[in-house]
Amino acid sequence: MLEQRGVSREELKHSALVAVGILLALGLLAAWSVLVPGVSAWENVVVAVIGSLRLTGPVAAAFAAWVAVRGRRAAPRCAPGAWRVLRAPLAILAVVTGSFGATVTLIAMKAFVTEQAGHLAPTGLAVGAAGLGLYAMLGWVAGWALPWPVTPPLAGVAAYGLLTALPQASAWAARLAPVTAGPYDPFEGLSRTAFAGQALWLLGLTAALLLVWAAVVTGRAWAVAAALLAVLAAGTGMTRLLAEPGAVAASAPTTSACQQWPITVCVRPGARGGLTELSAAFTTLAARLTGTPGAFSRVEQRSPADTGLPAPGVVPIHVDDLTPGFAARAAGAFVERLARPCGGAPGEGYRAIVTAWLRGDPLPSGPLPGHQAAASWFSGLTESQRRDWLRMFYTDFATCGLKASHFGGGAAAHAAGRRAMTAPLPPRRTTAGYPAGSPVPGPPYPTTPNPTSP
Repeated sequence: MLEQRGVSREELKHSALVAVGILLALGLLAAWSVLVPGVSAWENVVVAVIGSLRLTGPVAAAFAAWVAVRGRRAAPRCAPGAWRVLRAPLAILAVVTGSFGATVTLIAMKAFVTEQAGHLAPTGLAVGAAGLGLYAMLGWVAGWALPWPVTPPLAGVAAYGLLTALPQASAWAARLAPVTAGPYDPFEGLSRTAFAGQALWLLGLTAALLLVWAAVVTGRAWAVAAALLAVLAAGTGMTRLLAEPGAVAASAPTTSACQQWPITVCVRPGARGGLTELSAAFTTLAARLTGTPGAFSRVEQRSPADTGLPAPGVVPIHVDDLTPGFAARAAGAFVERLARPCGGAPGEGYRAIVTAWLRGDPLPSGPLPGHQAAASWFSGLTESQRRDWLRMFYTDFATCGLKASHFGGGAAAHAAGRRAMTAPLPPRRTTAGYPAGSPVPGPPYPTTPNPTSP
């Protein structure tokens, strides 16, 4: 039968194997690029395999168009039977769906090795399979309608352009297209109801295209009736999909994964693999900020859209992925929020010394001699002395009020030697930002800020 249609059985088998191999390779490549690194959540897998359609969809469309062009050239003039007509496009749908299933299986096997949070949504996988089938049917119809040698590559390019540009046109188009808006966001849940509506819409649209084409080719009334039913199913799915809210809030913080010691660090369940590194980074910060207005005992991962004020002693962090250095980046972002930038003022160099120490980075020398002297003086303090110094002058640090006098008196004092390192701190002197009667913890310090110093 296939030989009579211009595509031999062996040729179709060979091309199907090639198509499966290409679709599988591209699907894995595209899905891996969408997966959020380090996030162990089944929702991450679902979003990734749907996102793989950006590359596999155009290839499926080109493959279907190639088979359709070959079949149309040898099509009989008389109206063929229904099964004879539907056999080739159904075989193509089986091939592309099988490649999608293989992609899901390989990614799921990797996910099974590690414990995954959340649940694998079958309706989400149905969206991916139906979307790939839609790409294939678009290519099939294009190849049959335009049986030219250039149609297959043009079908692939057009399918990529259409289903990539369409979601950017409007919000409703983005929800109907078989694409994802972006990588998995742990703070936006995946609605199974929305997935079910989208899968019904895509399946109905794919079936409608296939049956309308079959009605045109065969002239059978049953194909027209079946196409109308498929359109009705697609309309039902579209209605259900558009009735769902655009974004589903993720579950409450009770589902967070937490590490309670030495400080409490809580992240979304999918990011629990980063708890140890986050705890190590923020425990050091918590120790250095003890006794200051910036002290904290709890760290919480929050959405970037969450602009609410945290409770006292709570540090909100934004962790998009667990790529190397994520904990240092989160800690650095928190440190930058402790003290407002000083712009081009000399105080920025003194602020940079303190923030570098808090982050665990080497102390910068700064552009001015006073900055270089301050960095040299501060590097001579022990860890305990630095913490006590920060407790004394935290307000000056946070308000861009640090000066050379906070660091041993500046370049002049540094050039004269470091005799001040042994000078005791006046017992109850008023310091900037602290009342006169407040106790000064820790060992004595070599200097206190001189309010009259420049």
